[in-house]
Amino acid sequence: MDYIWLFMIGIIATTLGTLAGGGGLVSLPAMLLLGMPVHSAIGANKISNTFSSLSSFIMIYRRKGVSLKEGLKIIPISLAGGVTGGLIASMLAEEILMKIAIFLLIFAFIMSFVSKAPFTGNDHFYLNKQSAPSLFGIGIYDGAFGPGQGTLMLYLFSYLKISYYKAVGLVRVATFSSCFGAAISYIATGQIIWGLTLALLLGSLTGAQIGVRLAGMIKVSYVKVLLRLVTASLIIQMVVDMFF
Repeated sequence: MDYIWLFMIGIIATTLGTLAGGGGLVSLPAMLLLGMPVHSAIGANKISNTFSSLSSFIMIYRRKGVSLKEGLKIIPISLAGGVTGGLIASMLAEEILMKIAIFLLIFAFIMSFVSKAPFTGNDHFYLNKQSAPSLFGIGIYDGAFGPGQGTLMLYLFSYLKISYYKAVGLVRVATFSSCFGAAISYIATGQIIWGLTLALLLGSLTGAQIGVRLAGMIKVSYVKVLLRLVTASLIIQMVVDMFF
């Protein structure tokens, strides 16, 4: 029965994560409620995100929503940020990381109201003095803590005047990069419960395909509302976790 639940959790979490980030809002609490040890749950999430994110990017690339050249620019920066974040996490208390996450999400939430035209541009992605440090910083955050990484990246690409569909593809390749190293470390340390992880992975691959198809149809005005709902949910969840 747990395998079926994890398959369904993978579908729901990855569909949401593909569209607006915040898939961890669904997957991690649900896995913990099923009795999975916390490190095994995080490891399962990293493995499923690695493969589902890559499949999403490939699908968007085949539909000419994003170029391979743009995707390859993301990988080294996100990977370096993820590794750096992992090192920083060993030196900082979880409470500090939680406060940083809440601050970043509140800032993004406020900026979503200031920005009046999200995802209306159709610019190519370039590495410059704005995009490179921002990507690296979000990669550090993802490696150190994680929740809301995809949501923050969508806000960044909106600011850079990149279309929503292309932004989804770029977020997914960044997620692949940052999760890949983490997945290897969890496998190497023997934290993975393979049967449950594979059930989540199959659901995540299915959710990735659903999410990409919905992303190609969703109206930009709805994206803004969805991003705000996910951001507000992340902030509430983190505040509750920190104080209760």
